Order: sequence, then C-alpha cells, then structure tokens
Amino acid sequence: MSIFLNTQLGKNKLTPRQILSDPTLFLAFGFGSGLAKKAPGTMGTLTAIPVYWLFAQTNVFVYSLLTLIVTVSGIWICDSAAKKLDEHDFGGIVWDEIAGYLITLWLVPFSWQAMVLGFILFRIFDILKPWPISWADRKVCGGLGIMLDDVLAGVFAGAVLFWASSYF
Repeated sequence: MSIFLNTQLGKNKLTPRQILSDPTLFLAFGFGSGLAKKAPGTMGTLTAIPVYWLFAQTNVFVYSLLTLIVTVSGIWICDSAAKKLDEHDFGGIVWDEIAGYLITLWLVPFSWQAMVLGFILFRIFDILKPWPISWADRKVCGGLGIMLDDVLAGVFAGAVLFWASSYF
C-alpha cells in the first residue's frame, strides 16, 4: 500500500521518485506533500504552515517580499510542472496552495489562532471557489491560471481574516 497519490503521475506517467528528484517538480509538489494519496491540496496547505512561521519571524517588508517571490516564481514553477506532467493543474501541484496561504496571513498579526483560522478560511475559499475564483480557475491557462485561483482564494480568506482579527 502506497502513501503516494499514484505510482504514475500525469499523462507522462512520472514516478514519485522522479517528482522528488526534479527540483522544479519537488517545489511544485510542495516539497513532496502534493504526492499524498488523500487531499493533496490540504497537505500542501499544511506544508505552508512552517513556511509561514519562518516568514512571520521577519518584518512586514521582508514577509511581503518573500510572499511576492513565492507567488511570482510559482507561475513559472507550476507552468513548468504542468508541462513536465503533460497535465494542466494536476492535483499534486500545490505550490499555489503555499502561496495562497501566505497571502491569507499577509497583513494579519501573528498568532496560532490566525494560523488555524487562516488555514480553514483558505481551504474553504480554495475548495468552494466562489466567483471570481471559479472564473479564474476555468478561464486562465498555464502557470498563471494554476496560481491565480489560489491567489484570489488567499486574498478573499485574508480579507475575512483581517476583518475578524480587527474585531476579535
């Protein structure tokens, strides 16, 4: 019994070993978390928590810069991974979840409660995909399309979290 999503991934039938040994795919698969058999998007978001914790140790300028780098580089990382897999927005590509979670917590004061609520809110927006997230998911192609719906989910979740943190 394998803990991995499949033994052959994408139309190009890559193995988990190939994913983990290719630097771009390793990043796109969230340091391997996207290989999870169940809920790879949720596993990718869980992987974002220690990344967030490291980024949160910096000031808002550095956090912003690092989040921007993760997000912009994600367009190339996700596009490259989709091409290597020969499959657009393959479920195991979770770099976009990492960026989305970082965006969710961008302007919210650090706390364990914010981390948990941010996780829940981001997953809700990422899974339900209300408009315009659903539009971006369906209409925008390539690496930008893979990233954009999660960026928007992060913005929506972050706005709710920011509002909630200012009142509670």
